Amino acid sequence: MITVLGFDYGKNRTGVAVANTLTGLATPLDILYAQKGEPDWLGIQNHISTWKPSILVVGMPQKLDGSDSAMKEAILLFAKQLERKTQLPVHLTNEQLTSQEANQRLISARQAGRKRKIRKEEIDQLAAAIILENWMLETSYGQNV
Repeated sequence: MITVLGFDYGKNRTGVAVANTLTGLATPLDILYAQKGEPDWLGIQNHISTWKPSILVVGMPQKLDGSDSAMKEAILLFAKQLERKTQLPVHLTNEQLTSQEANQRLISARQAGRKRKIRKEEIDQLAAAIILENWMLETSYGQNV
């Protein structure tokens, strides 16, 4: 079993999720807010210390036509810094439409009786979990699921 942390990076906030390859399930964990334009490196390090992942996964959005998103350069920089600061391997994976899928899952939960209003932070956390689930399905880590 391998523990994996996933990140739905954004310039203002980053969704974080954890997964293990034995179950193939991912759990939304947290939202980390950028501080003075920088990712919350202390928050990231705290999650790494707590969960002790072997791999980190960062979502890379693409437009529906397959072209790069405007966030590509910022995400590549984040992934490179993440790898350097943590000394862990960082995998990039397509996160196309994960935020929309997260929003739809939360809408379905609300229709099934959830009382609270859906917040952007919840979407980002759940999107990070979906990024991990998709990554596990697309790689050999999801073959046992």
